[in-house]
Amino acid sequence: MTTQTAGRRVVTNMALSLDGHYAGHDPRDMGWVMPYAVTDVARDHLTSLWEPATTALLGRVNAEGFLGFWPTVIGMEGADPRDEAFAKWLVGTDKVVLSSTLGAAPWERTTIVDQPAAQVVADLKATDGGDILVLSSASVIKALLAADAVDRLALTIFPVFLGGGPRLFEDGLPAGEWTLVSQAAGAHGTLSLVYDRVR
Repeated sequence: MTTQTAGRRVVTNMALSLDGHYAGHDPRDMGWVMPYAVTDVARDHLTSLWEPATTALLGRVNAEGFLGFWPTVIGMEGADPRDEAFAKWLVGTDKVVLSSTLGAAPWERTTIVDQPAAQVVADLKATDGGDILVLSSASVIKALLAADAVDRLALTIFPVFLGGGPRLFEDGLPAGEWTLVSQAAGAHGTLSLVYDRVR
């Protein structure tokens, strides 16, 4: 058994509450994330994920949120250098947005694709490049987990119970083994965990 796959890796990143939710009852309310997302452990975790990546893969909703906010961080007074570095990477890297409703990309270096996530990553893995990083797009990550197409699973666990809302891990996922490759604990009890798929 090996923990690495040859060529490009599919890396997924998601923040979860301690009771296993990636959003609460109102998915638009991400206020529960903010106290923890700005901790050193969360920022260093994200940095470790985007630095080896050359493609960002996003669903439409997350693309609109990420690409509406992050470019504004560049040059922002008082911005954490790690946040600004991520923002510059996101603007400058190749982006693939999965959408059946967007006709044209409103963002630079962006391709809109209306295909199943597993097919899109299979096509991307057939090309040269670094990691393919799926940024907090739950629908995309769920589809890739269901297809056993995730090579590296990165999670930040925030010490709150949301008491309900959608879950990332649902019954029926393919059975499989994962190995822990890094872990860190930080302020407010935030945990960052990175697992590689054992194949």
